[in-house]
Amino acid sequence: MTATQMPRGRRPRRAPRSAVTAAALLLTAALTVPAAHADPPGLTEDSSPPVHIDPKDPDLRMVQGAELAPSKVLNIKSIVETDDGSERRQDTNDNVTFALQAEVLFGKDSAELSGDALSRIGTIATEIKKQNATKLRVFGFTDNLGSAGHGLVLSKKRANAVQQELAKDLGSSVSFQIRGYGEQYPIADNGTEAGRKKNRRVEVSFPRAS
Repeated sequence: MTATQMPRGRRPRRAPRSAVTAAALLLTAALTVPAAHADPPGLTEDSSPPVHIDPKDPDLRMVQGAELAPSKVLNIKSIVETDDGSERRQDTNDNVTFALQAEVLFGKDSAELSGDALSRIGTIATEIKKQNATKLRVFGFTDNLGSAGHGLVLSKKRANAVQQELAKDLGSSVSFQIRGYGEQYPIADNGTEAGRKKNRRVEVSFPRAS
């Protein structure tokens, strides 16, 4: 009797109905839940390989019948956050992103920069100069409280305020892409105040120096 044959008169055991139902629910959830931490449009990473690899090269010594998977560059992401979570820096292969919580930049429901905000933005400007970046993205975000329309307007005003302060320090040689995304692209759970606080933010991103 081979491994794939069953004794005559015996049927293979079926998984309990509850286990099948649970597996189906998990699969459905995985397919329907949107990605909460997706990067906003305009912020992309280049995963193309730096050199071409010939999949038929005999020096690869592939097992007979095996095929080489498409080559790509893995994106290494490093995140450093202050103890209180008010400022976060993310470094990847291609980009540097600073995220500042709205509470350290603005008053409640305001787009007017606070005194503390100026020094924090100045620190980002210093890093931009160090990286010799000339194309910057300034994106504003809110939590999901209030109307979506109000969040879009407020996030854009806050992004504009940060951009204007950066422009004073960086001069006319730098170009800006400014967007207000409101409650879109959260980085934390909007179901808690701690998560909503992280989502209320302005991000400044730019290409890393090669």
